[in-house]
Amino acid sequence: MKTRITPLNFASTFFLFLAIYVWIYGIGIIGGRYPHALKSWMFGAIFLLFAIVVSFMDLILRNFFSETKKLWIVELSFITLAIILFLLAR
Repeated sequence: MKTRITPLNFASTFFLFLAIYVWIYGIGIIGGRYPHALKSWMFGAIFLLFAIVVSFMDLILRNFFSETKKLWIVELSFITLAIILFLLAR
């Protein structure tokens, strides 16, 4: 099987890195810091769940689009849409 690098690979790697970083160092909030033991496992688990969902989405999209160029366009569009929805909901 040929390995292809896609934008969702980068996104899942980012979320995995973020989960490990939060588990090790805790999470900072504006105006203060949570103590290391207080809920940092929960934020790490949420980022780990995001990484799993994004990698699963990558596998689904790889099955639908065999050409790498089309796959990149669809995945970048998906990431852009997710960012726009996040900013609108915020």
